[in-house]
Amino acid sequence: MSRTQLKAICHKGSSSLRQKDVANDGPYAVYGAPGVIGHSSTYQFEHPYLAVVKDGAGVGRVMACEAKSSVLGTMQAIKPNDGVDLYYLQHLLKAMNLSSYYTGATIPHIYFKDYGNASVSLPSLSEQKAIAAVFRRHGQLVEQYERMLEMLDELVKSRFIEMFGDVFGRPEGIGEAELQDIAEVGSSRRVFKNELLEDGVPFYRGTEISALSCDGRVTPSLFISKEHYKRLIAASGKPEVGDLLLPSICPDGQIWCVNTNEPFYFKDGRVLWVRPDRKIVNSVFLRYALGIQFVDNFEQVASGTTFAEMKIFLLKAMKVPIAPMELQEQFASFVRQVDKLEFEAQQAIDKLQTLYDSLAQEYFGD
Repeated sequence: MSRTQLKAICHKGSSSLRQKDVANDGPYAVYGAPGVIGHSSTYQFEHPYLAVVKDGAGVGRVMACEAKSSVLGTMQAIKPNDGVDLYYLQHLLKAMNLSSYYTGATIPHIYFKDYGNASVSLPSLSEQKAIAAVFRRHGQLVEQYERMLEMLDELVKSRFIEMFGDVFGRPEGIGEAELQDIAEVGSSRRVFKNELLEDGVPFYRGTEISALSCDGRVTPSLFISKEHYKRLIAASGKPEVGDLLLPSICPDGQIWCVNTNEPFYFKDGRVLWVRPDRKIVNSVFLRYALGIQFVDNFEQVASGTTFAEMKIFLLKAMKVPIAPMELQEQFASFVRQVDKLEFEAQQAIDKLQTLYDSLAQEYFGD
């Protein structure tokens, strides 16, 4: 297998398109860091190509883009040269650890002129296509498990609405109350920027709370000292197992039901804290009662001129269903069963990622 520089097997395309200029006036996709962000009546690239996020959030991410489409100026279009399979090139780029080419202290950037000099493997075109087929099948398996997770989430939501209704109507025997009538609602004490450390007790922002709500895993990047933590919890208390924490910007209903006694603290205002009255409300039930409302009506129940954000006073006044504890616990039991299936699906995805890394090393390693 021969080796050559990346820039010898592909070339870049340019774009100065800004998101505010995407008029959504045609059928042609426009790609940004999250994927397709809009459509246009014109397009930049005739044939399928790759795009690399070159600055800001998601920098270094590689995606395949369809024919007759465009990219924002924050993206770098990458097009294969003759004799190079597009999807082989896609996985080659993903395996390159593009983060090692980042520049910029505040906002990271990545440039083709830097990573284009990297030495890469280039087998025959037939071998490239065979390797791409392996990764395509791998991707299909991952998509199946990801789809399973989505369907399980929908199953839980459907079960909740069946049992307890929604804002458009409640079954007989299901009432409503303001959240402040069944739970304590608040936040934490202020932690200042100069009090944050590189080690100690984990300090969570909305980003980390969102991650914990999804799969219970997070790698903390900010900390406070143990002494400072003790002073803070002496003044404000600390979240207990079964309490709910949610980012103030929470349109996807990402609410973490605290499941650990390990010490941590969290950002005031940007993370809201709900402590249910365990005598009348089940934590799992309440998590879904709030989460479903956020997904369906976040902009209506939140406030803000620039972006919708949940405030403590608004959260306190939110209407939530009230049901007999027997029904709440029945729902919580159903959620625990689904959680086991989701855990197994996530484990499969993790194992597939390990397999992907192994294959990438085999095909693209030095």
